Amino acid sequence: MTTAESVLAPTRAGAGAAGTTTAARPGQGFQHGGWFVAPFLALFSLFVIWPLLRGVYLSLTDANITGTGERFIGLDNYREALDDPLMWDALGHSAYFTLLVVPCIAVLAFLLAMLAHHIERGQWLWRLCFFVPFLLPSTVAGNLWQWLFNPGTGMVNHVFGLDTPWLTDASYAMLALVIETLWWTVGFSFLLYLAALQSIPAHLYEAAKLDGAGAWQRTIHITLPMLRTITGLVIALQILASLQVFDQAVVMMDFGPGPENSTRTFVQYTLEEGFTSYRVGYASAISIIFFVIIAAVALARMWLLRNRTEEAGR
Repeated sequence: MTTAESVLAPTRAGAGAAGTTTAARPGQGFQHGGWFVAPFLALFSLFVIWPLLRGVYLSLTDANITGTGERFIGLDNYREALDDPLMWDALGHSAYFTLLVVPCIAVLAFLLAMLAHHIERGQWLWRLCFFVPFLLPSTVAGNLWQWLFNPGTGMVNHVFGLDTPWLTDASYAMLALVIETLWWTVGFSFLLYLAALQSIPAHLYEAAKLDGAGAWQRTIHITLPMLRTITGLVIALQILASLQVFDQAVVMMDFGPGPENSTRTFVQYTLEEGFTSYRVGYASAISIIFFVIIAAVALARMWLLRNRTEEAGR
């Protein structure tokens, strides 16, 4: 063995030992990491998996709220639900509410974010004003707008010189609910858009200005394409949230279904069946149906996003 080999031999041996130790670390890290994941898995199983499985079981029975006389009836609850006009009406109200709210929130949040991003003075104040309503509890926001829409003493009719029965006429009740929801929830989407606007590289706008592009052209060809991903996220989140509308509808309509049942949403109908009619089994069945609808919407959104990503990568 030469002098160089004798010097390098311990190094090689050490490297081999280190490599062995390094190769063993991933397994050890996974083994110890399981203890950190275990609390979450336990809580997730307790509060998500178990209630879901329990709900599926109850949907196959005629269980009532007392928990006595529970009898297995198979798919009878699902057959009844599919023939239930009240359930379809409630689902239609939730879908109609979603169709009204989602585009309005996406557009309004984008415009408010553009305003807060480009304004020079009092920028922090504008951001605070746009976001603060989102921090209010749903009951506070609902009671506030219930007072504002009051036909006799409400500020909406008084300021605009109207005599509109916002909360007592089926033609206006859903519109009142949409207006309250826009004011209350637009702050979250506004914050997402504002963060996305601040992440757009400034040199793109500078290069466009040098090429003679105006403000409108920069918005169309730079801002909107760069916000495509966040727009998809905002729309997906708002669809899922709007389909599950409940709090504001119940509070503004004094815990009722609204005039001529015009604001009874799917979630509200489910609670009425479970806690007013005491039909826990039937309420579980329509809850599972609603869960399948929500899951289908979420999976469709993921599929569309993946296809767009694959097309962009080609």
